[in-house]
Amino acid sequence: MNACAILDQLNAGQGFGPGRNISKRNECTATKSEYGANGLALDPVQGLQEFLETDPGATETSVNGRKALEAKGSSGSCTVAIEIGPHARVLADVVMASPDDDHRACSEAQALAARVEPLLPKLHG
Repeated sequence: MNACAILDQLNAGQGFGPGRNISKRNECTATKSEYGANGLALDPVQGLQEFLETDPGATETSVNGRKALEAKGSSGSCTVAIEIGPHARVLADVVMASPDDDHRACSEAQALAARVEPLLPKLHG
């Protein structure tokens, strides 16, 4: 799965620029004027436990029935980590452009997470 291909598919028709891979990992960010940016990171190595270790203030949530964690960052950012397996996760990240919109970051990240979740592999235990 390619993070930019998925992000571009989810952002189609919403005014976002094309996604850009911002690291050597499978991570992609797209920006939209007056809104900010959203992004996806597909991590086949780290699960929710590792997310909690780097973000101990994260709160438990769920996305379409999947275990997830939500972490509000500084200056209008929010990340929702969705569990794919014990050692795999997807991060849905939103950064708002205007401080007036900071309160919307987590609801926007949840909405992005809810749109990406049906595209994720299902692990049957």
